[in-house]
Amino acid sequence: MSQITIQCRLVASEPTRHQLWKLMAQLNTPLINELLVQVAQHPEFETWRQKGKHPKGIVKELCQPLKTDPRFIGQPGRFYTSAIATVNYIYKSWFALMKRSQFQLEGKIRWWEMLKSDAELVEVSGLTLESLRTKATEILVQFAPQPDKVEVQRAKGKKRKKTKKSKASDSDRSISKTLFENYWDTEDIVTRCAISYLLKNGCKINYKDEDAEKFANRRRKLEIQIKRLREQLEARIPKGRDLTNSKWLETLVLATDNVPESEEEAKSWQDSLLKKSSKVPFPVAYETNEDITWLKNQHGRICVKFNGLGKRTFQVYCDSRYLHWFQRFLEDQQIKRNSKDQHSSSLFTLRSGRIAWQEGEGKGDPWKVNHLILYCSVDTRLWTAEGTNLVREEKAEEIAKTITKTKAKGKLNDQQLAHIKRKNSSLTRINNSFPRPSKPLYQGQSHILVAVSLGLEKPATVAVVDGSTSKVITYRSIKQLLGDNFKLLNQQRQQKHSLSHQRQIAQTLAAPNQIGESELGQYVDRLLAKEIVAITQTYKAGSIVLPKLGDMREQVQSEIQAKAEQKSDLIEVQQKYAKQYRVSVHQWSYSRLMANIQSQAAKAGIVIEESKQPIRGSPQEKAKELAIAAYHSRQKT
Repeated sequence: MSQITIQCRLVASEPTRHQLWKLMAQLNTPLINELLVQVAQHPEFETWRQKGKHPKGIVKELCQPLKTDPRFIGQPGRFYTSAIATVNYIYKSWFALMKRSQFQLEGKIRWWEMLKSDAELVEVSGLTLESLRTKATEILVQFAPQPDKVEVQRAKGKKRKKTKKSKASDSDRSISKTLFENYWDTEDIVTRCAISYLLKNGCKINYKDEDAEKFANRRRKLEIQIKRLREQLEARIPKGRDLTNSKWLETLVLATDNVPESEEEAKSWQDSLLKKSSKVPFPVAYETNEDITWLKNQHGRICVKFNGLGKRTFQVYCDSRYLHWFQRFLEDQQIKRNSKDQHSSSLFTLRSGRIAWQEGEGKGDPWKVNHLILYCSVDTRLWTAEGTNLVREEKAEEIAKTITKTKAKGKLNDQQLAHIKRKNSSLTRINNSFPRPSKPLYQGQSHILVAVSLGLEKPATVAVVDGSTSKVITYRSIKQLLGDNFKLLNQQRQQKHSLSHQRQIAQTLAAPNQIGESELGQYVDRLLAKEIVAITQTYKAGSIVLPKLGDMREQVQSEIQAKAEQKSDLIEVQQKYAKQYRVSVHQWSYSRLMANIQSQAAKAGIVIEESKQPIRGSPQEKAKELAIAAYHSRQKT
């Protein structure tokens, strides 16, 4: 991943801002809302939901008649294209999430059907517990034909055992997968019970008596996960943004004049009334960099114009650390213009842009209160001559393949010949490189990996691992990563507790409780990301391995609820305990931390890999396993 996003504030005259607000809030956002509804009402919607995706052209097809609808007419062509892209992105993410949740639900239901206590397995199989263990041993020998060696390794000292831990865990995972497959392939009840016994005991024979309370807690935790996944699958479809609060007012009137018929209906009303509606419209995306024109005004300030908005010009105000990027955007376009289009825009440092409104404070007209922001996606490789050459080679190879593939079709029509002509012209222009500063590309050793494990109490733990030998070179704890700035971590934790307390008091007094947080957490994330990249460069690592967040929140929530149910049978007591537990546990924005690491790595030219983080083990062990899993996955592919 070599692309990062930078931003700047756009400043323009009040009439210009007013006109842009009308286009985005009164036309474009309602159009997106309507498209979201029409996709959900499509006859094939359930089929798309099962597949986990929708047809590419369906949103464009639905948008076509809406272009002449009086409610949405009068927008620039780029705005319609942006609306289609936005709806496609929203439903692509939503369908993928639903498919993933459905897959998880089916897997957990199968495991729930298999998970039985020792007493239940004895009753179903008709065997004694000792006979069941004997049958399980036979099955284990069948799939692991060298159990003696494993036992010898366990009998030796701790040092020997530690060096074989990762290999043993890989073997256990492989056996576990095989046992799962064989469970459903066989119809023999005794075999199924023996496999179930092995799986619940980690593919080992447990000669101790089963703790009934622990097993009940384990099964209840699984039931909670299944229930939550079912609730996620029944979640409502995307509704868009209600800038007028009309839905909120309708629900308020409905709840005032009627009594809910069920708890579900009451909860839906409550959710609707408590939901904080967005005050700003959907952004407008400019996915083509040539739709954005850069220039300087008479005062020497960088300005920008957008296709579809006429001659309206916006001044760029940005942080000094981003200024060089905007100067580069201007230079790229000037070079292409001066060469009479003999350079290719596919080598522009700017890849795409997005206009958005950022909520401001105060009262008044929304185009006066809110701020206009431009988000720019840039390819960091295109900053240097060496990186630009890499991109140029990639694109030239892609164009050459397209030309060869088209010519291979044989007799070509006029349209195909014109296509080849355009591609040859693009190939010629792409070979005219832009002048760029020279900087050697980062060259790391592919077998050295820096893995970052995430945790509740310790946001980040690093392990530098040699993938070829599965040995750890060094570890870095959160305290070592932050060094003298470690005190900021506790300061941020205290700040979150304080703000949480303030919000609670405000809620009790029915006062406004949208109390914002400082950017201390963001600052700590940047410090962590900077240090992780520095460690990667120090050890010449080839990549940084980050965990796939996946259902981490789901696992944590299920664990908290299971602990709460152990405390009491009363729901009120459970909720109070769960709330106190969440407050006591350190909270962190893992996605924000990972985004900072990815951004810093992209600037340094370091590759980012992803792997699934183990659930069990210390933070150091999780980081080590994360790196080893990524290395083995790389070898397989």
